[in-house]
Amino acid sequence: MFSYEVVASFNDLENAIYTTILENENISSMTIKELAQLAHVSVGTVQRFCKHLGFDGYSHFKIAYKEYLKNEQIILNNQDNHSLKLFIDYTEQDTFLQLIMEAVAILKNVEQIVFVGIGSSGTLGRYGARYFSNIGKFSMCIEDPWQPVLQNSMEKTCVIALSESGETSQTLKIVQKLKEKGCPVIAITNTLESTLSRLSDCSITYHVPQLFLNGFNITTQVPVIFIIEMLMKQLYTTKA
Repeated sequence: MFSYEVVASFNDLENAIYTTILENENISSMTIKELAQLAHVSVGTVQRFCKHLGFDGYSHFKIAYKEYLKNEQIILNNQDNHSLKLFIDYTEQDTFLQLIMEAVAILKNVEQIVFVGIGSSGTLGRYGARYFSNIGKFSMCIEDPWQPVLQNSMEKTCVIALSESGETSQTLKIVQKLKEKGCPVIAITNTLESTLSRLSDCSITYHVPQLFLNGFNITTQVPVIFIIEMLMKQLYTTKA
């Protein structure tokens, strides 16, 4: 209902209404006057807001919004379970295990690991760097394309690049720079045909359905944590 394109087109008054709707769970029980007062706008502004969204009026909007919330909750509940079941089945296949061992073979021959990720992938990268550090493998995470570390020596360094889509431009720029310095690249992404996969020496994909909410990607990242932890444990086992 509230796609990125729609939200971007809101004026200041419409944005005030939009924010009020998001902050209040009982919108479907409010009168148009109550919503207008809460958002500090006129009743006419609320009516125009509803028409902007393609509804005949406020009553039509309330019915649609209530149904929208109900459907989103059903999708969220079902999608997470379905996605994880698909991923668990995939981890038991020989193809997945072979990719893990290919990545471990690369990691065995390096002295340090650089995780690369932007946004939520950067958060996962920090987790990965800390996790690998637990076994004495020096690791760090780059979330900033202009981080000075790119000017330093990258000898015996492996890159683990994280991107759900595999098309995050900032991530691709960092990976390209490190690859030009001779670093092998392991990609953890959801899309095998992505640019990141093509840039990498080993691409581990997790193949879960993408999920968007209000125009934002909320695809589960549980598989990424699983892959990071599995790589570390397999690396530790082969060293022991």
